[in-house]
Amino acid sequence: MTNFIEDLHITRIHPLLSPAVLAEEIPATTEDLKLVASTRKQLESILDSQDSRLLVIAGPCSIHDPEAALDYATQIKAKTRGMEDRLILIMRVYFEKPRTVVGWKGLISDPDLDGSFDINKGLRSARRLLRDVSELGIPAGTEFLDTTFGQYYADLVSWAAIGARTSESQIHRELASGLSMPVGIKNRTDGDVQVAVDAIRAATYKHLFPSLTKEGVPAIFETKGNRYCHLVLRGGDRTGPNYDEKAVLDAVRLLARYEMPTNVIVDCSHGNSKKDPRNQKEVVRSVAASIKNGVSEIKGVMLESNLVGGRQEYASGELRYGQSITDGCLSLEETMPLFEQLYDVAAGI
Repeated sequence: MTNFIEDLHITRIHPLLSPAVLAEEIPATTEDLKLVASTRKQLESILDSQDSRLLVIAGPCSIHDPEAALDYATQIKAKTRGMEDRLILIMRVYFEKPRTVVGWKGLISDPDLDGSFDINKGLRSARRLLRDVSELGIPAGTEFLDTTFGQYYADLVSWAAIGARTSESQIHRELASGLSMPVGIKNRTDGDVQVAVDAIRAATYKHLFPSLTKEGVPAIFETKGNRYCHLVLRGGDRTGPNYDEKAVLDAVRLLARYEMPTNVIVDCSHGNSKKDPRNQKEVVRSVAASIKNGVSEIKGVMLESNLVGGRQEYASGELRYGQSITDGCLSLEETMPLFEQLYDVAAGI
């Protein structure tokens, strides 16, 4: 008689494919895996201050059209050729969108943008795009929102983010402690940096937590901690932006107080841009000035960039190719001068 007390608000249960099956359908090549391994090592060297290059994580706010995303990847690869000696490009390939209330939850959850929620299709689209981007020679970064989805594609990810809404979450801190890559942890949406620093501290420790194996079997995972977690400053709706030199140095002192590595990445969008993508230009200018002033703790920046600038409503009918349906982005043409500015400052010009 459990039907009177269980699943009272569940209307249907759909089967979910296993990570192992997906990896067999869309395998990573040896070259893909070499790119991921090499990039992760390079990022670790940057965070250990053994490599002076800057990390630039750039790409759409979220992926809704894999074809346009691959087009963006192809173009930005060509436009940044020759900058590899001072900048490491990581393409922002985000498949999950945390919502403040409700809204489109990302390519994995709703790949057809119609509320059909074909998650199996979304997972296939996500892994295929990561593989395609990798085959262009571009490493990828993504946010891990659902704590089990990483099993489906983490082998193709070089850099991970724990977002502003989940940095206070215990299960995401546990996840970060076990991820095989550097993890950027953002300050909270209100601008609280202490929460993110606490998350970085927690992720350095051993944890045990339940999750799914690649075969889709429930298991308890035991981690040894991840010493390459680092702070991402993204501003806040209470505190305002936190990208200027004083805010960065305040964050550095807070990390040092807890004997954590004093590595900072500045997110040029979100609270730091006050949700106006054009303000990312001012954030980059300020970051470049701080680096020029000797703030070596800044290891890189994040940029929201797409083929077409601005944003559009996805429910409005015909979608404009290459334009965001979530946060507004800079166009690729507007983005390239920022790469050049960062290249110059990284070169000491």
